[in-house]
Amino acid sequence: MSVPAIAPGSARAWLLASRPATLSAAVVPVAVGSALADALGGFALWPALAALLGAMWIQIGTNFANDVYDFKKGADTGDRVGPTRAAQAGLLTPPQLFLGMFLAFGFSALCGMYLLIHAGWPIAVIGVASVLSGIAYTGGPYPLGYNGLGDVFVMVFFGFVAVCGTVFVQLGHVPTVAIWVSVPVGALATAILVVNNIRDAETDVLCGKRTLAVRFGRSAARLEYILLIVSAFVIPTALVLREQLPATALLTWLCVPLAVALVKTVCTSSDSSVLNGCLKRSAALLLVHGTLFTIGILL
Repeated sequence: MSVPAIAPGSARAWLLASRPATLSAAVVPVAVGSALADALGGFALWPALAALLGAMWIQIGTNFANDVYDFKKGADTGDRVGPTRAAQAGLLTPPQLFLGMFLAFGFSALCGMYLLIHAGWPIAVIGVASVLSGIAYTGGPYPLGYNGLGDVFVMVFFGFVAVCGTVFVQLGHVPTVAIWVSVPVGALATAILVVNNIRDAETDVLCGKRTLAVRFGRSAARLEYILLIVSAFVIPTALVLREQLPATALLTWLCVPLAVALVKTVCTSSDSSVLNGCLKRSAALLLVHGTLFTIGILL
C-alpha cells in the first residue's frame, strides 16, 4: 500500500516534528515519580497531571528545537539514515519550527505557574533550567549534544530532575529513595540517545558533532549502552534488597529478554537500518520497564 505524502505545514507535519514516539521519555519519569509519591503517602492528582503536561510540552519544544538547529548546523542532510526530520524534508520551515518551539515552551510555562504556586520557587528553577537546556541541547554557542554532553543532559533532566521534581511537587521534599529511583529511568532514556549516536557516528563527524560515540568510538558507546541497561535492573533490585522498595518492584525483570536482545544487536551490528530498529525498541524498553516499575512500586 502506498503511504500518502505529508503536506508541508500540515497537522501531520507538526505531528511528525513533535516526535510522539519520544514522549515516553517525558511520561515515564512522571509516572514513576507519582507512584513513589503514592507509596510514601503523598500522591496529589493535580500536581501530578501538571507535571505530566509540563514535561510533555518541554519534550515537544526540545524536539522542535533539535529539528531546526540540527538542520541549520548541517547535521540533518539527505545522507541521514534516521527518521524523517521536518526541516530537512521541507515539511516545516525554520521560522515555523521556532514558533512551535516557543509555543510549546510557553504551554509548559503555564503548567509551571500552577506548580510554582503549589510547590514554591524550586519549580521556577527546574522549569527555567529545563527549557534553557532543551534549547541548548542543539542550539546556542555551546550546544550540549555537539560537545559530548548530550548523555549527561538526558540523564540529568529525564532522570533526576523529572522523577525527583515529580516527587517534590507532591511531597514537598525529595527523599533519598527518589534519587535512586531516578537512575533506571534516566539510564534507559540515555540508552536511546546512545543508539542514535552509534548509528550517526560517521555523519556526525562530518558536521562537527562530537558525541561520545565520535570522541571515543563506537566500542566505548556500546559499553556505555550495556552499563546503562544493566543499571536499570540492578538499581531496583538493590532498593528491594535494602527494603526501600517493595519486592514487586522486581517486576522490571520481566523485560530482561527484551533488554538482552537489544544489547546483543547493538553490540554486533553497525547497519543503520538495524540500529533504527534498535532505537525504536530501546524506546519501547523504556516504556515497558517504566510501566512495570510504576506498577511494582504501587503494589
